[in-house]
Amino acid sequence: MTPRLDFPDWWGKDARKGTPVVVTMENPNYSVVEIDGPDSAFRPVEKSRGKNAKQVTWVLLLKAHRAVGCVAWLATVLWALLGTINKRLIFRQGVAMDSEKTWKGKLLFRIIKVFLVSSLAILAFELVAYFKGWHYFQNPNLHIPRTPDLQGLLHMVYVAWLTFRADYIAPLIQALSKFCVALFLIQSADRMVLSLGCFWIKYKKIKPRIDGDPFKLDDVEGSGYEYPMVLVQIPMCNEREVYEQSISAVCQIDWPKDRLLIQVLDDSDDESIQCLIKAEVYKWSQRGVNIIYRHRLVRTGYKAGNLKSAMSCDYVKSYEFVAIFDADFQPNPDFLKQTVPHFKGDPDLGLVQARWAYVNKDENLLTRLQNINLCFHFEVEQQVNGVFLNFFGFNGTAGVWRIKALEDSGGWLERTTVEDMDIAVRAHLNGWKFIYLNDVKVLCELPESYEAYRKQQHRWHSGPMQLFRLCLPAVITSKISIWKKANLLLLFFLLRKLILPFYSFTLFCIILPLTMFVPEAELPMWVICYVPVCMSFLNILPAPKSFPFIVPYLLFENTMSVTKFNAMISGLFQLGSSYEWIVTKKAGRASESDLLAIAESDSKAVNQPLIHKVSSESELSELNHLKEQKESSSPPAKKINKIYRKELTLAFLLLTASVRSLLAAQGVHFYFLLFQGVTFLLVGLDLIGEQMS
Repeated sequence: MTPRLDFPDWWGKDARKGTPVVVTMENPNYSVVEIDGPDSAFRPVEKSRGKNAKQVTWVLLLKAHRAVGCVAWLATVLWALLGTINKRLIFRQGVAMDSEKTWKGKLLFRIIKVFLVSSLAILAFELVAYFKGWHYFQNPNLHIPRTPDLQGLLHMVYVAWLTFRADYIAPLIQALSKFCVALFLIQSADRMVLSLGCFWIKYKKIKPRIDGDPFKLDDVEGSGYEYPMVLVQIPMCNEREVYEQSISAVCQIDWPKDRLLIQVLDDSDDESIQCLIKAEVYKWSQRGVNIIYRHRLVRTGYKAGNLKSAMSCDYVKSYEFVAIFDADFQPNPDFLKQTVPHFKGDPDLGLVQARWAYVNKDENLLTRLQNINLCFHFEVEQQVNGVFLNFFGFNGTAGVWRIKALEDSGGWLERTTVEDMDIAVRAHLNGWKFIYLNDVKVLCELPESYEAYRKQQHRWHSGPMQLFRLCLPAVITSKISIWKKANLLLLFFLLRKLILPFYSFTLFCIILPLTMFVPEAELPMWVICYVPVCMSFLNILPAPKSFPFIVPYLLFENTMSVTKFNAMISGLFQLGSSYEWIVTKKAGRASESDLLAIAESDSKAVNQPLIHKVSSESELSELNHLKEQKESSSPPAKKINKIYRKELTLAFLLLTASVRSLLAAQGVHFYFLLFQGVTFLLVGLDLIGEQMS
């Protein structure tokens, strides 16, 4: 049964219970006796009456000590919280708020503030009514005092508020909550179907397979196997922390050197970083690796513009496939041997996508929670869509494209910030198939600070809404089947990109706290507790080691709905920073095996008698100059922690609603609002993830 907080029981433990019975006798020699209950006359005498003064004193002292300890603990927590807020305010001076650059970006913040102010006013009103006994919180039915019961102007205003609330506000909230609950159930059913599909794939052991082993020595010598020409691209922009390990990993890919070309596509605007990357490229070129460095003078279109510029080179026509790796990705040496053979014998196959693995998934709580989401995305969403539909969103990296598929689909376009999803949708409309390899993993990094993760999620949720607006006419007029159009529009775009952030933010961050002040529209317990916990359980199944974090995961996902909802609205209506691209901050983590492999390769290079290419004096002097710059360059200064006003405002809104829920003795509602409000408070103060000084 739901735990209830009964304030009358706390404040009046000696309140009379039962039905009073008055006995009156005609004989005046008898007195009037009042019995509280049927067994009151037979109750034993309280033992406390026999206690002496010393025992009573000790009991009072123990109770006083316990009360003082509780008050001291609360004071310590409050003092630490105020100190943290003060520190954040001091550190934040002179730092611009990126998320509120324009008036349009402040719109959501102003709406949340209106809800907060209204909730505080209603809470104050309800507290006055509670202590004056005008409203019975334990009574589930609405109680409106009649005219003879009115006691003053304030009581009249309260009755007017109750009537207005029941007649006008409650129906609107009920209609919106029913709509959001319906969306919530539809999205939960989609998650359930995807999970069942994943279980079926595991049970039947379904996965893309290669006939035989085309890279066995006997097969290569006997059949005259020819390695296809593969182009590898590493787009990067100011990637000081990770450029070296990514270039090193790609240069060690096991593929014939005359059939492989590596393009380092550097869009850095920092000259010192450009020099460092040039030095790294020059080092590997001296070891015989076919690698070139490209830098654009006109840096337009972000990553899409960078890839488009690289594909326009004349020598690209000689290559059949292109593999793309972001700057923090470290492929294994056998990556191409595990992916490229899938294209053989299947001319309609346009993309082979590998799975991401993370070197820093256990770094802090933020990376653990990200790992849960991404494991479900790759293990369930990508795998199920790849097996049953041959279509999924390209992840932008760790994938191999057939160059002909890129060209037939129009190439890289600069119209959105999700160029990977854009090219995948256009290739799907042109009839190309995709394959997802869950067993092929590429190491990469997760953002370790909330600021970096927040900016990444903003781009990932605003871009799809931009793309939806642009692709809608093309999808409707395309020649693909109707069920593929329905899957693309209803499931891929609307349900998973638009509806999910909408109902999550509206239902749990706005409607739920408002229902505390409008009890006529109260949400049922299964919406607040049972279904979210079940869905979180399904999300964590692909990452079973994360089960201890199921509650923080549920609360943090609701907290992130603010950023995702804001990004979705800005992308759909082209508001604020919907076209803004900010490179995700990396820390340059590397696994122990990677470090050992790099050290081994460096030792082999030192033991070689001569370098492969003859270097001129000018090249050697340039290399020495680049090394001096690398040694003299100072590491970039870290950004300071920020305060996120939307999250803080919602934190106080939820905590205010939790106080109102406490008065109404609503157990589950109170606990959910309390913990959700605390989570918003921690995130708003930037106390999750890597702490930056």
